[in-house]
Amino acid sequence: MTRMTDERIPRRLLLAAAAAGAVGTLPAPSAAGAAVIPAADSGRDPVPALRRAAHPLRTTEPGADPADLRPLGSLIGDAKVVGLGEATHGSHEFFAMKDRVFRHLVEEKGFTTFALEMSWPAGLRIDTYVQGGPGTARQAVGEALAGSPWEREEFVRLVQWMRDHNRRRPGHKVHFMGDDIGYPRVGDDLFERVTGYVQRHRPELLPRFTELYTGLRPLDDSAAYLRKPLADRQRLASAAQQAMNLLGRHHGTYGGELGWAVQHARSIAQTAGFLSHDITDPAVIPAAMRFRDRVMAENVAWWQRHTGHRMLVSAHNGHVAYVPDTPLTHPVSQGGVLRDMLGEEYLAVGFTFTQGSFLSQEKSEGPWKRFTVGAAGPGTNEHTLDRVRHDDYFLDLRDAPPAARAWLNTSRPTRTIGTEYPVPLTDIRLTHSYGALIHLHRIRAADKLCEPDVHDDTP
Repeated sequence: MTRMTDERIPRRLLLAAAAAGAVGTLPAPSAAGAAVIPAADSGRDPVPALRRAAHPLRTTEPGADPADLRPLGSLIGDAKVVGLGEATHGSHEFFAMKDRVFRHLVEEKGFTTFALEMSWPAGLRIDTYVQGGPGTARQAVGEALAGSPWEREEFVRLVQWMRDHNRRRPGHKVHFMGDDIGYPRVGDDLFERVTGYVQRHRPELLPRFTELYTGLRPLDDSAAYLRKPLADRQRLASAAQQAMNLLGRHHGTYGGELGWAVQHARSIAQTAGFLSHDITDPAVIPAAMRFRDRVMAENVAWWQRHTGHRMLVSAHNGHVAYVPDTPLTHPVSQGGVLRDMLGEEYLAVGFTFTQGSFLSQEKSEGPWKRFTVGAAGPGTNEHTLDRVRHDDYFLDLRDAPPAARAWLNTSRPTRTIGTEYPVPLTDIRLTHSYGALIHLHRIRAADKLCEPDVHDDTP
């Protein structure tokens, strides 16, 4: 999600909305950049077992020979939805690896949708380009992801590949979706998608929709909208839900134009519902975060059921995990809800890293800045994972050797960096959070979006 744009709003007013990943707020042993943490492990060294279980990665860059990814495809098996996390929001290797994995899953496993923790309408904007719409990949990314950590060259490359794939393979088209609430702007286009459907197919309902959406549209200035009294925002959220319910009464299946209209109306209601929380009150933050992660999971499930697509869901580790990293502030994870809904058809894959740079914000506000951390210290998950002989590799946590599994099943400090830095390390039990894990030795900050030139996205 993008950051707030009105500095007159109190600094933490939109912490929940801005947190596009789990921001650690629980007590932890040390800051995320600390070099040394007292070791807490004893007993048998797990590293030899981890080495036997590790599948080395030749590169994180897309376009390389996919032979090293075939074991990853095997462990994904028949999963319909794969959540692929990131330990930071702004690192090249995480973004590049997601691109590489998605291409492999498209070509080898029949995947057809890349979902991102961005707003539903922003996802529609990028997908319009992917399906052959006007403009360039850089324009689509710049417009849809403006101000977010994903407004980067790595996503331009992914979006351009998706469009090129559709041009080459019209019988196996891929799609881009946003599964998040519409913050900071839903945009009037989404309202038009709903009311346009009503005008064409149920014109007798149009006056009622106009009434219900009065005061909501256009929901494109979150700072102004959040200055409305809480009671007004709650009333508007109720009206948006009524509009969705009114349309949904005539909606018996996931298919057809009506199904899409109901989902667009649902996105409006989700955004209004989230912004009806009084997130100036710290006690309300857990309820707001519970609402948001459930929304993301429900949108993914809707898309999968509506389209039948196999999906890669990209989000912070804390969102794709089976259990939340910071349960006091984020009591529910998107991945946990998806596992409840899909069972073994959902697989969570986490990322860890040892050292390098990334993008984050200071106190969850201001520009995205580059930060650097050194090697993780003893006692952390990353310190032991980095002792495996491969710089970059992945593990199937579900069938790791007993000696490795015992270690993986123990909670210990781990880096999980979202929209705020510095933050404490968070205790994570890897086998409870993920079905598989990708470990990278070194990362670097993602690449700033370049200015377009005359050669940009030439077909």
